Amino acid sequence: MKLKTRIIISFFIIVLEPLLFTGIAFWAFTQYQFSMIEKQYGIEDPTYESLTNMAEVVNHLTNEIIENIRVVAQTTPSRFEDIVYLDDLNRELQEMHSYILVQENDRITYYGCETYPQELVEKLGKFQDFDASTNAGLYLGGRVQVLVKQVTFETSQIKDGSVFIVSNILETLPQMKDLFKNMLVTVVVILVTTALGLTWWIYRGVIAPLDKLRMATQKIKSGDLNFTVSSEGVSEIADLCQDFEEMRQRLKENAEEKVEFDRESKELISNISHDLKTPITAVKGYVEGIMDGVADTPEKMDRYVRTIYNKTNEMDHLINELTFYSKIDTNRIPYTFNKLNVEDYFEDCSEEVGLELETRGIELVYANYVEKDVMVIADGEQIRRVIHNIISNAIKYMDKPKGIIQIRIKDVGDFIQIEIEDNGKGIAAKDLPNIFDRFYRTDSSRNSSKGGSGIGLSIVKKILEDHGGKVWATSRLGIGTIMYFVLRKYQEVPMK
Repeated sequence: MKLKTRIIISFFIIVLEPLLFTGIAFWAFTQYQFSMIEKQYGIEDPTYESLTNMAEVVNHLTNEIIENIRVVAQTTPSRFEDIVYLDDLNRELQEMHSYILVQENDRITYYGCETYPQELVEKLGKFQDFDASTNAGLYLGGRVQVLVKQVTFETSQIKDGSVFIVSNILETLPQMKDLFKNMLVTVVVILVTTALGLTWWIYRGVIAPLDKLRMATQKIKSGDLNFTVSSEGVSEIADLCQDFEEMRQRLKENAEEKVEFDRESKELISNISHDLKTPITAVKGYVEGIMDGVADTPEKMDRYVRTIYNKTNEMDHLINELTFYSKIDTNRIPYTFNKLNVEDYFEDCSEEVGLELETRGIELVYANYVEKDVMVIADGEQIRRVIHNIISNAIKYMDKPKGIIQIRIKDVGDFIQIEIEDNGKGIAAKDLPNIFDRFYRTDSSRNSSKGGSGIGLSIVKKILEDHGGKVWATSRLGIGTIMYFVLRKYQEVPMK
């Protein structure tokens, strides 16, 4: 889910959810309280509008009692002088948050409330002339908010008597107060619950993933890349987590590559130092021999000089190979790819190689099984280097009196396969998988008389991989080795 969508949803939840649940709670509480009011007070079919008019409700509650008092006033008014009767009547009224007050000739003779507000008594005196024959009451506001009903009576001793029913409007219908209290608590609970839910939702979708990203950055800062960042949270942050995880993986790969590069660099320096040390030591020895007069004959001098020359050629060849490999390993060799006719190109290569082999007494057998018009896309100079390195390696380990090297060109579908076979000493099975690794030698000692840098075949592999081809070998000890490599054929794509 996108962050924008989550924000919109949160807005509607904040607005609508409290309203919805508040409405539901209000309806439920109202129905419950109405049922309690109807059961307790006998008010039939109460409504919110009717119950909010407290004066009307209070007037309804005391109708039955005021009718009974009116009957007593007409039949036995002397009962209003009976304290026991008045106490019983007052207790009944107290259940309705009301009480009675008896006035005889402008004098209060009975007061059914513990407190005696003078303000109420003063106000009652002003309403002596209202129609007491009805069930209607008079609302007295101010500090004392009551509903007063009056019944007049007369006895032989009392000419002007009144019985007042005083109802405290603020104390009537506690269910309505409970309703408002419950609604207030419910609204608070709904708002708090909504806020907590949205806070958790936002935290889970936004804050928590960002906190994980922050911790991840701290780990990267400290150099720790051995962790994973899971994609979670809103869509934008999930995408950010995914990008961050890819960045971490790339940083880890770069770090591992750097470690491997540093290791290989140290190995390279060590190998260069070792490979240069041997011919330099030999050159130094022969030069000292000349300086000390050991080469005291023209024949010795000629042999010493020739040896020095050969050793310097070895060093020059080694340095050239190392320089070339460093360039090709860092992709700094600009290949020049061209369409090459297979028949013509490899025939020229075989003639060039054949002259060198002839001087070494090695027979070259060349065979081409590819049709004349077959083409490949390749850098001719670099493919020559491939062939030269393979054949040089074969010559280096030739141990037969009559050396034979065969070059075969074959068509294998979408590729041209070149096979270079020798009858040398072969390669052990344990060494065969590693012969294309940099600085790998099958000799147990780097001081082998065969010489070589150990990177000739690794250069072959790199060049062919850059051409979209590959190289491999098969070998049998004492019989010889076959090197294979393939190049993709050039094919015209028809235009539609």
